[in-house]
Amino acid sequence: MSSTGLNDKAWGQLFEKYDILHHVETDGFFNISAAQIKEFREPRLMAKFDHTVNLPELFAKNKLAILPITRGDYVISHFDAYHSFEENNSPITQVPLPSYIQSLDCNNIPSEAIALNCAVAAGIIADFMEDSNIVATVSGRMGSGDFSFFIGDTINGGTRQVNVSNSQIEIDAAYEGIDSLALFEAKRDLSEDFLIRQLYYPFRVWQGRITKPVRPIFLVYSNGIYRLYEYAFEDEQNYSSLKMIKQRNYSVEDTAISVSDIQNVLDSVQVVEEPKIPFPQADKFERVINLCELVCEHRLSRSNVTEQYDFDSRQTNYYTDAARYLGLLEKETEGRTPVYSISTTGRKILALNYKQRQLALCSCILSHGAFNKALRLYFRCGVMPPMNDIVSVMKESGLYKVNSDETFRRRASSIKGWLNWIVSLINE
Repeated sequence: MSSTGLNDKAWGQLFEKYDILHHVETDGFFNISAAQIKEFREPRLMAKFDHTVNLPELFAKNKLAILPITRGDYVISHFDAYHSFEENNSPITQVPLPSYIQSLDCNNIPSEAIALNCAVAAGIIADFMEDSNIVATVSGRMGSGDFSFFIGDTINGGTRQVNVSNSQIEIDAAYEGIDSLALFEAKRDLSEDFLIRQLYYPFRVWQGRITKPVRPIFLVYSNGIYRLYEYAFEDEQNYSSLKMIKQRNYSVEDTAISVSDIQNVLDSVQVVEEPKIPFPQADKFERVINLCELVCEHRLSRSNVTEQYDFDSRQTNYYTDAARYLGLLEKETEGRTPVYSISTTGRKILALNYKQRQLALCSCILSHGAFNKALRLYFRCGVMPPMNDIVSVMKESGLYKVNSDETFRRRASSIKGWLNWIVSLINE
C-alpha cells in the first residue's frame, strides 16, 4: 500500500476511534495529540499536507484541514487553510550572477537553500525587496510563542478562533533591510496551491517581535526561473486575509528566444515513430519539466511522486507517462512498485543552459508527429488551431491506443497546452 493509502487508512481508524466527525460537527473542531496520532502512524507523516491534493480522503471529502497548535497538539476543523497561486504572466527579468562567483552553478540548483543563495548572489532578493542593504538573519526551526487568530470556515462562511502556544515554525530564510524584514518560504516544486500556515505562523511570530513591517514572500524555483510572490495579511489577526501584492519572475541566465529559434527546431527535428506509451494527458508542460528536475535528484516510486508533489495518483500517472513519452524519464518495476529515474537524455537536457534546455525540450516535443504538425498549423494561422484540426492531425499520426473521438479530444488539450508553452518561450 502506498504511503498516501497508509495515511488514509490510519486517519480512517482515528476518525472512527475518536468519533472526530461528530465532534467537529457538534463542537466545530477536534483537538488531537501527536500521541493519539502515533497510535496508528507517525505524526510527521500524518499531519503535514502542503497542498490540498495531499489531504487524506476523509479531510478532502468533509472540507477539513489540520493545523498545529502546540509542539504536540493539532486542531481539525473546516478550515480555509490553503491559497491558490495566482496566474503568473509576469515577464522574466535577467539578473546575472557576478562573474567572480565560482561555487554556484546556475544549471545545478539541487535544493531550496541553494536557490535562495543564488537569488541573493544575483541580486534578485534585493531587487524584489527594493532594498540594496539586505542582510540574512533568522532561519531554521524555532518556537512560535503564543498568539491567537481567526480563520475562515469552509462550511458556514464564518470564522473560527485558533489559539497557538509554542508550536514549532520553520523559516527557510529571512532578509532584513533598512525598512522591512522579509520571511521566505522556498520550494522547488510547481504547485496549484500552498498551505497558508507556512507564511502566517512565521509572520505572526516576527510581527510581534520587531517594529518594522514583516513581508511574507514565497519563492518557487524551477527550470531556471525564480518566481517570487509577495503577500500581505490585510487583517493581521485573520489567517484567511492573505492577498498577493507583488509577483515577479527572474533568471540568472539569458532567456531570449526568438521565433526563428523555434522555427529552426521545427525545421530540423526528425519525427520519430510513436512510442508504445500512452499519449500525453498532462496539460501543463512546466510541470513535466519540474517533475523531471525532482526525479533527477533521486529515483522516486509512484507513491513517492504522489505524496511529495502536488499530484493525486491519477495525475502522477499522467505526468510520469508524459515524461516517459518524451524520453526524459524511465520506469522500472521493483516488486509491484513502479519506480522512476531520469533518463540519459533527460539528464543531459537538464544540465544545459536555459536557452539550450528550452530548445532541446522543444525538440523532444516536436519529434512527435502530432505536435510537429499542430505547431506548423499554429505558425501558418498565427493562432491556436481549432480543436477539430488538432484532432485531425492526431488521427493522422498513428497514436498508441487512442481510438475514440472522446479520447482524441481529451488528449488534444495536452497538444494545446504544450504548444502554448513553446510559444510562450518567445520573448525577442
